[in-house]
Amino acid sequence: MDQLRFDGRVAIVTGAGGGLGKAYALLLASRGAKVVINDLGGGRDGSGKSTFADNVVQEIKSKGGIAVADYHSVVEGEKIIKTAIDNFGRIDILINNAGILRDKSFGKMTEQDWDLVHAVHLKGAFKTTQAAWEIFRKQKYGRVVMTSSNAGLFGNFGQANYSAAKMGLVGLANTLAIEGAKYNIKVNTIVPTAASRLTEDILPPEMFQAMKPDLIAPVVAYMVHESFPDSGIIIDSTLGYATKTHLVRSSGTPLRKKPTDLVTIETVKEAWPQVVNMKNAYHLDKIAEVTVDLVEKLQDFEEQSRLDSEKEAYWSTYTYNSKDLVLYALGIGASVVNPTDLKFLYESHENFVALPTFFILPGMVMESPVVGKSMPPGKHADFTNILHGEQYIEFLGDFPGTDGQFTVRNYVVDILDKGSSAVAIVNSEIFQNKSLVFRTQQHIFVLGQGGFGGPRNSSKSVNVLPAPKRSPDAIVEQRTSEDQAALYRLSGDLNPLHIDPNVATAAGHSKPILHGLASLGFSTRHVLAKYGGNDPSNVKAVKARFAKPVLPGQTLITEMWVEGSRVHFQTKIKETGNVVISGAYVDMKKIIKSDSATSTPNQESAPSGAMKSDGLFVKISEQVKANPAQAKSVGAVYLYNITENGKTVKQWTLDLKSGLVYEGQPKSGGKADTTMTVSDGDLIEIASGTLNPQTAYLKGKLKISGNLMLAQKLGPLLKSGSKI
Repeated sequence: MDQLRFDGRVAIVTGAGGGLGKAYALLLASRGAKVVINDLGGGRDGSGKSTFADNVVQEIKSKGGIAVADYHSVVEGEKIIKTAIDNFGRIDILINNAGILRDKSFGKMTEQDWDLVHAVHLKGAFKTTQAAWEIFRKQKYGRVVMTSSNAGLFGNFGQANYSAAKMGLVGLANTLAIEGAKYNIKVNTIVPTAASRLTEDILPPEMFQAMKPDLIAPVVAYMVHESFPDSGIIIDSTLGYATKTHLVRSSGTPLRKKPTDLVTIETVKEAWPQVVNMKNAYHLDKIAEVTVDLVEKLQDFEEQSRLDSEKEAYWSTYTYNSKDLVLYALGIGASVVNPTDLKFLYESHENFVALPTFFILPGMVMESPVVGKSMPPGKHADFTNILHGEQYIEFLGDFPGTDGQFTVRNYVVDILDKGSSAVAIVNSEIFQNKSLVFRTQQHIFVLGQGGFGGPRNSSKSVNVLPAPKRSPDAIVEQRTSEDQAALYRLSGDLNPLHIDPNVATAAGHSKPILHGLASLGFSTRHVLAKYGGNDPSNVKAVKARFAKPVLPGQTLITEMWVEGSRVHFQTKIKETGNVVISGAYVDMKKIIKSDSATSTPNQESAPSGAMKSDGLFVKISEQVKANPAQAKSVGAVYLYNITENGKTVKQWTLDLKSGLVYEGQPKSGGKADTTMTVSDGDLIEIASGTLNPQTAYLKGKLKISGNLMLAQKLGPLLKSGSKI
């Protein structure tokens, strides 16, 4: 990188007799600037005088630089500017660095303590900058740096005068940045922490030595260079580190429910947690943006009030990122053992994407007051008596991205009387950038709160549908982990029923149960892999009823039936035979069938003599044709002996020397370099990721003869497909 120079530029540095100011001046002079060294001299409280400025000038001149001294107080700013004009004929750079301290607790602080500190810091910066301002305007060039402090940004005991002045400088810089913009005058603020006369008896000796001004000077020098791009910003720097600081505001919340309501002290208290919630804080650069933001919030409030005119709705925001998506995917059984799952688990994957059921989470109301406040008179709902009965999600626009923020509207559309219990039907509308992107519906069972004479059914419910009365078209089996509920709860459902043995026992379970939505996530992922091309954007809608609980460690069996573009499914527990998800379906944009996603496909639909693994070799053949160079780079011939009941019933050859895949033994009397013998069913499990190849080999399910090492070379070729 070319060296940044200041040739032909004239700089004024106030308070440049030592510490930071001296470091700034020496660096600018070494890069070609002519520098005015302003320093009144004296201690950190402003008392006494000395020849600090002269010493700095002599040091600059001894190194071949150009500098003059100035001894005026910064409240006589016009005289400091005159020194620059008289000696160098111009001024380009002004660094307002001068400062003093008069630290006392607020009760003991005198008016003189206040006035002296403000005179040097705030008034001094005002006077000096104003004296240079007209020159900057006429020449259409100027660079100004104000010096603030963390005491100004955050406050500090015993420094009320200093803190107020330093925060005042931030406001001064912000306004001057606006006024100077059209004249190429850039005004910024530095918040330095360094060893200086102001900190020599405040900082511990070892820290004082480490906080060298020389580590901050390059930051300030760049801020006053002609190439510096920003204006109106605050930069904090110390110990060779720099960061930008700016104001942020919370997303806030309305203090009334409709425009005709009054704001009361009580409504303010009720809303206060959301007022001060900084989870979704954001930054505004200009006061005009504040006005626009206010107008938009008013318009949103009026629109929400219109939507809420019929039903009491509860609004919230939901923010997510790639980490949330990966954690959720792990919680519903995605695994790196299965290569097709990697795009759900690795944020840098070229096709990284969210699983569709993740987007049920923004509308969850289990901890919301929306159900409790909608119950009939004399009935109540809270965390202890509600269960998740049914779930629906429908995507309305483009599939959501891998990070973002939603605005969520939850409202109860009906309360059903089921005798002993009530069922609240809750709709959720999820908006992004004011567009409705998807909606969900939950059936929340409220135990023991029925018998109020309400309707038993509702036309507003999205209903479950029975599965076709025939054998499933496909079946996928997957065991859950003993830690599945502990992992899934980190995606937001912290109900102790899923982690606390005592709570689970009190609820009548032998141990903490798995979340219904976790089971739904498993099953939807199975359907997506089998009939959706493993493409979440292919999903239009999902509906399910939670029939019975699942214990972590049990095995889920997802049975599927295809009817047009709809895939009906139900989920059973292998160990008990219990149906845990019923009446469920996934609506696809189009059906994309994948053989490798099935652990036990419908054998009745297979033609006579066909093996389950035939489709795998067809896919491998397609991969070889698509990547012939990669296939030939392996340079080996593989023979697969496919067995059934211990007997070889079919053979397949992968001739990667010639780039051919075909049924039977190697042609032309050739010999396989590596021969693998495996049953048809075990090969399917290896391909789907439910059986690890190394485990299969160690258990004798996969037998390899010939060159064992060549078996491992198949990995790169098959990384986008089956693990064979």
